[in-house]
Amino acid sequence: MDDRPRNLREMLAEAKDLSELMVDLAYASLFFGDPDMAEEVGELEERMNELVQDMRGVCIMAVRRPQEAEGMSSVLQVISAIERIGNDAVDIARIVTHKLGIPAQLLVDLSEAEEVSHRVLVSEGSHMAHRPLSAHELPVQTGMRVMAIRRERDWITDVHGDIVLVPGDVLFLRGSPDGITRLRELAAATPWTPPQMPEDTFTTDLDRAVDVLVEMKNLSEVAVGLAYSALVLGDLGLAAEVRHLEDRLDEMKDRLELWVLRAASDKVDPSPLRGLLHLSQAAEDIGDQAQQMVWLIEQREDVHPILGLALGDSDDVVVRLPVAEGSEAEQAQLSDLQLNIEPGFTVLAIRRGGQYLYRPRGRARLLAGDELIASGPDEGRELLALRCGWRLVDPDGDGEMELEPVGAG
Repeated sequence: MDDRPRNLREMLAEAKDLSELMVDLAYASLFFGDPDMAEEVGELEERMNELVQDMRGVCIMAVRRPQEAEGMSSVLQVISAIERIGNDAVDIARIVTHKLGIPAQLLVDLSEAEEVSHRVLVSEGSHMAHRPLSAHELPVQTGMRVMAIRRERDWITDVHGDIVLVPGDVLFLRGSPDGITRLRELAAATPWTPPQMPEDTFTTDLDRAVDVLVEMKNLSEVAVGLAYSALVLGDLGLAAEVRHLEDRLDEMKDRLELWVLRAASDKVDPSPLRGLLHLSQAAEDIGDQAQQMVWLIEQREDVHPILGLALGDSDDVVVRLPVAEGSEAEQAQLSDLQLNIEPGFTVLAIRRGGQYLYRPRGRARLLAGDELIASGPDEGRELLALRCGWRLVDPDGDGEMELEPVGAG
C-alpha cells in the first residue's frame, strides 16, 4: 500500500524534514565513520527523488490559469532547492563510502560544536528500554532529538513518539553536547569520551582549514534555517541575512582551498585533504540553496501560501518571540538559559534594533525587546514562550495562537 502523502502541503513538509535528516545523517556518518549510515543517506535520496517528481507533477496539474503560474513557480523553486540540499548530503556521505578521508582535527572540532551528532545504544534494564520514545521527552530532557534508529540491520528514519524502544536499538541524535551525559544515563550506556586533539597543537594551514570548514558547516545550516524562517514569516531582514551568510560561505571556501593547497606542500598526508575540499563544496552549495529560497522574498515575488503552511508544518517549528521585560530571559545569557536543553529549541538569530545576530553564542545576553528566531519541537513552544514572559492563548479557538503577557489577567 502506498502510504506517501497525497497533497502538496504534506509532501513539502516531508521533503524539508527529509533533506534535513539526510544532512544530519551524512555528517553523523562522517563523525562516526559509519558506512551503513552513509549508505542510508543514499537510500533516502531515492525517497527524495520520488517526492520531488510527485510534487512537480502536482504543481503542473494545479495551474489552471496563467495568473496562477507565478505563484506556483515559487513552489517549484523551493522544491529544487530542497532537492539540491539532499544531493549535497549524499555528496557528504560519499566521503565515507568512497573512503576519501578527513583529518582527525575535524572530528575533534565537530565534537565541540554547539550542536553535535551522537549515537547511543539502548541497554536492557535501562530507563529507555520497552517504553515509547515520547515518554522520554528527549528534546526537553537532553536537548537532543532522535534522527534515526538502527534496529539490528534495519533503519527507522520515520521516527515518531509511538515507537517503543527495545534493548539493542541504536539511536542517532542531534542537539546540544550538554545533554550527552543525561542521554547516556537514560540509555544505561557506558561513559563517552569525545575525540581528543593530538598533543602537537601548533597552528598550521591544515588547522586553519579545519576551523574554517567547521564554521562553514555551522553557517550553512543556519542559512537554511533562516531561509525557512524567512519564507514562513515573509521577513525581508532574514532574507538579507541569508544572502550575507551565502557571501561569507563563498569567501570562506576560497580561503579554505588556499590553505588546503598550502598544507599539501607540507609534510601532511594528502589523503584526508580530498575530504576537506569535498566537504567545503557541499557546505557552500547548501548556502547557495538557502539563498535561492530567499530570493523570492528579496524580489517580492508572489510566494504561494502553501509554502508557509508546509514549512511551518514540519517536525520542527519556527517561532518568533519577543523578550518581555521582567521575564526569566531578560538579562540572561543563553548559556544560563540552556534553551537547547529545556524546551529543546535552537536560537537561530536574535533581532535587536533592526539587526540580526545569527547563531548567537552562549555568552550572548538577552535584553527586553529582543526578538528570538528559534526552531524546535512543537511541544516545547509553550514553555519557550513562558521563559520569554508570554503565555500562548487561542482567543478565537481557531488554532491561531497569540501572545499574552504572563502577568495579564
